[in-house]
Formats: sequence, structure tokens, C-alpha cells
Amino acid sequence: MSEDDDAGLGALLDFIKESRGFDFTGYKRSSLQRRVERRMQEVGVATFGEYLDRLQVDQDEFTQLFNTILINVTGFFRDPEAWRELQNEILPKLLAPKTRGEPIRVWSAGCASGEEAYGLAILLAEAVGPEEFRRRVKVYATDVDEDALATARQATYTDKELQAVPEEWRERYFERHGSRATFRGDLRHSLIFGRNDLVQDAPIGRLDLLVCRNTLMYLNAETQAQVLRRFHFALGPTGALFLGKAEMLLSHSRLFLPVDLKRRFFRKADQADPASRFAHADGRRDGPGSAGDDRLEDETLLVSPLATIVVNADEVVEKANQRAEAQLGVSTREIGRRFTDLDLCQRITGLRASFEDVRRHRTSLWQHDAEFSRSATETLYFDIQVAPLEPDESGRVAVAIFFSDVTRYRRMTGELQAAHRQVETAYEELQSTVEELETTNEELQSTVEELETTNEELQSTVEELETTNEELQSTNDELQSMNDELRQRGTQLDEANDFLESVMGSLRTAVVVVDTELIVRAWNGRADDLWGLRSEETVGQHLLNLDIGLPTERLRPLVRQALGGDGPPEQPLRVEAINRRGRHVQLSVSASPLTLRHRGPTGAIVLMDQVDGHGNGRAGTPGSDTDGREPPP
Repeated sequence: MSEDDDAGLGALLDFIKESRGFDFTGYKRSSLQRRVERRMQEVGVATFGEYLDRLQVDQDEFTQLFNTILINVTGFFRDPEAWRELQNEILPKLLAPKTRGEPIRVWSAGCASGEEAYGLAILLAEAVGPEEFRRRVKVYATDVDEDALATARQATYTDKELQAVPEEWRERYFERHGSRATFRGDLRHSLIFGRNDLVQDAPIGRLDLLVCRNTLMYLNAETQAQVLRRFHFALGPTGALFLGKAEMLLSHSRLFLPVDLKRRFFRKADQADPASRFAHADGRRDGPGSAGDDRLEDETLLVSPLATIVVNADEVVEKANQRAEAQLGVSTREIGRRFTDLDLCQRITGLRASFEDVRRHRTSLWQHDAEFSRSATETLYFDIQVAPLEPDESGRVAVAIFFSDVTRYRRMTGELQAAHRQVETAYEELQSTVEELETTNEELQSTVEELETTNEELQSTVEELETTNEELQSTNDELQSMNDELRQRGTQLDEANDFLESVMGSLRTAVVVVDTELIVRAWNGRADDLWGLRSEETVGQHLLNLDIGLPTERLRPLVRQALGGDGPPEQPLRVEAINRRGRHVQLSVSASPLTLRHRGPTGAIVLMDQVDGHGNGRAGTPGSDTDGREPPP
């Protein structure tokens, strides 16, 4: 963003804050700029200054701008795996310590159009029963978008919006009203919807569960920290925090600790006995082999300071943690490849042989000071432990490989040896050696800080991508609505064409429709019967160039008069012609202007009716010249 654009966007945000009370300065600038520029393109404004002028004179434009910035993309039970975890694991452990009749308080922050809040109500009603739900549960649902809150208060949704809700829950918790379904009124009273700005307004306190999914990712790091401090204050001592899939809180460990990092469940970090909150309902804590331990193992592996690779019994890479990617280049792309095919096995001498020995003999092996050239200018050294895991049913073993980075210690060992040699030769150089060691330590600390900064940048990038995804989903919904409308209009057009063809075909008078250039646009079945030319042969041809037994030159003045906007003459034109059977017939020909609403003539309608010798019209059946019979020769 240029300096002028940044200044223009800042002035626009200040005006919105002063005039409407919306403070968007804590939102990520890149995402905010995209959303504002999108609205500017829709109204045809090129600069932020011009758009600010428009907002000052057009108060209704604020509503459209807020609807564009506040992306209300939501749905029932988004990320189903996380919601199943909430139902089966988190809620039972939160509710178990509560005494009978003790209130249950839940906050859905950033609830948009309400699907998330009603989904929480369904899970709580399933957990405690409808009667207890009405007496004990309060679900507070908040957002900054008043239009979205108005939709949420109606509690009415279409079948498409309820697709993610299981059929039995739809029947139990929703009442059908025509093509829409409404959440049960007796349970609806336990949900309280209101406006709350997470950046400016006070939080709701004494919460058992706080759900804020895919909202923090729109805020910059400073504002996120401010909001998370409020969340920390809002949660009760045993409360849980449920975030979106792009929000990890790795840099806020002093406030929250992960309960299930993969599915984004957290608890307050200042618990005296954190494990007691997540004990079983019967008083037992998760023991070895439980699902809790499995998740804990996955999370421990993920954040372990040792680079770790797990290879399954089929010699395929099963897991690799973040440290393995940072130090060894084994990223998620390598998951599913054979371990021996990795570039790592070629670049560390003896690693493949150690791996094969462990699989064969099922005993751990150590490989010390293994050299790994990460780049042309950087070499790392590792102490590698290759350890077998429990064999499967067929007797094959999986293998875990741990890489302990000893580069720093190897470097320090060399420096210490050099220092000892310098001490032996000159005691005066000892102070210089100590200073070098201190410099080395400072460089290592700087490297650690740079890695932490890089991690923050990567987290910000993930949040940006999730924001972009939700913007694309919002655009896709708009395109789907436009497509449905176009399909409906196409159906109406087909029905109108079928109706017109039916009317034209049922007329017993020959009808020819021409445009202002006398090009035939319509030709009905009676004209086909009279002249022997089908519609496919005439449409698109010049009327006066048709090879039929009609003196077309006599029609030119009549048609030109109709194209001039005059009505049909008082007396139709009588002409003698030769029909498709070569017989002479008398025709009564008239022409009327074809006009569209609010426009002049766009063509003419020519009517040709066969008459008898006395001037009477003859409505013969198709294929005959008289009343259904051929005249005698």
C-alpha cells in the first residue's frame, strides 16, 4: 500500500469511528483494504478520499460498507470434527463438577446470523435435557453487525442452511413453517442476542464456555492480545475457550493453554490444578491409552524441541513435527513417502543403515555427531536416536527417529578447545576468548528471537488465507444467487416462447412477422400450408425475395405503411395469388405495426386470409383450398 493510500484509508477509518462508533483500526490493514476497495469498485469510486466524500453525503452507504467489511460467513456445526469433540469430550467435563441447578453460562462472540449460537443450544439441550436447559442455561450471542443480529433473532432458516443439522435434531428442535424452519420457541428464550464490540465493549463474565470462531483472525496482533485478555477475564475458573481452525494462540501461552490444539480448545493458564477440570464424570482422569493421551501425544510431538520423525511399519513417514521441518526440511509434503526415499537419508551418512538395523533387531541405536549440510554455507550436527515402537499384529515395527541438535555444543566445544590452547600459550588472551563466547551466545539468542518472529508471521499468513477463503465463499454465495435467478428467467422465457408458438400455430389465418428490414421473423403453420414453405426455409429471408405465388411487390406499400406507425387500412388489400397447389386464389391481406412498450414500431404483422369470389373469408382446414374439399376441376 502506498503512503497516500494508507493515509486515505486511515482518514476513512477515523471518520467511521467518529460518526458511527465503529472502530476498525484494530483490524488487519491488508484485509480491511481489500474489503473497502471492493465496495469502492461496486459504486465506481477510485480513491479513498472520493469514497469518504460519498459517505459524508450518503448515509445509506454506511450499511452497504459494513455488510462488505463484516463477512458474515457461518453455518451450523462448521468443522464437524471439532463440534463432535465439543459434544463428546469438552461439554461433559465442563458440566460434571456443577451441582444440580447451578447455572450454565455460554458466550458466542461474533455469532453473525445465529447458526453457531443455536448449534450450541442444541448441544447443551442434548447434554442436560430441555427442561434443565430452560432453567439453567443462558447463551449470550453477540456481534457488531445489527443486520446479522436481526436475522439471528428471527431464528428462521431454510432447508439448505439446515443441511448440516442431523435429521433427528431438525425434527426435535425446529418447527416447520412453509419452506422454512424456526428454532423451538420454548428454548429460544434462553438465547440472548445483543451488540458487542470485542475491541471496545466490556466482556460477559463468569462463563463456562466461550466460543469465538474465525473472528480473531481479522484483528492485528496488538488487538488480538487485547481481546484475549478480556476473554481470560470473562472465563470462569473451569471455563473453556473454543476458537476457529486458523487461530492457535501459540504466542499467548501465558493466558491460555491448549486442551486440544488440533481442534482449537483452550483453558486458562492460571489454573491451580489444570488436570482436575478435565477429569471423567466418575472422578477418574484420563489414563494411559485414552483418547486424551493420544491427543496429548500428538500435541507434544508437534511442539517438541527435538526434530522427530515417525515411520510406520510399511516404512512410510507417518508424522513429522515442526522442528523436523525447520531443521531438516521434512515438511508435510513428505508425509506418506517412503523414509528411505527421503533426501535426508542420502545427506546423513549411516542413517539408512541405522534405520534398517533397528527394524531388523528391534533395539535402539544412537548415532552421534551426524553431519547434515542444510545448505552450501550451513552445516548442522545431530545426535540421532533411532528407536523401535511396539510391533503390530504381523510383528512388524514402526520406528521413531529423534534428532538432537548438537551444533551449538560442537561449536562451543571447538571454541573452548581453542581457548584452552590460547591459555597454554598466553594467559593474556583469556579475556578475549570469554568475550567471543558471550558474542556467540548473543547471536544464538538473536536467532531464537528471529525464529519466534517468523512463527508469528506464518500465523498471520494463515489467518490472512482463512480471511480470503471466507471472502471467496461470500462471493460464491452471491454468484449462486445470481445463477438461480438467471435459470428462473430462462425458464420463464422458454414458457413464453412455447405459449407464442402455440398461439401462432392455432391461428387459421396465415401470419408472417417481419422486422423493419422486411426480414421474416415468424411464419406460422397456415402460411406453410398456403405457400408450401416451412418456417425453417423462410425465417431470416427477405419477404419480397420469397419464391411464392404471391405478388410481393404489391405488399411493399402496405408493409411500409405499417412500419411507419399507421394502423391497418380500413379495407384490406385484395390480391390474386397462386397457392402451393398451383391454383389461383383470392387473398385478403392486411398489415399492422409491431410495437414494443415505450418504443416505436419494430416490425410488422402481415395477415393473409383466403376469400371466395364473393369477398367472404374461407377458413379452410390446413392442406385444402376450401371447406376441407378440393374444388371440382
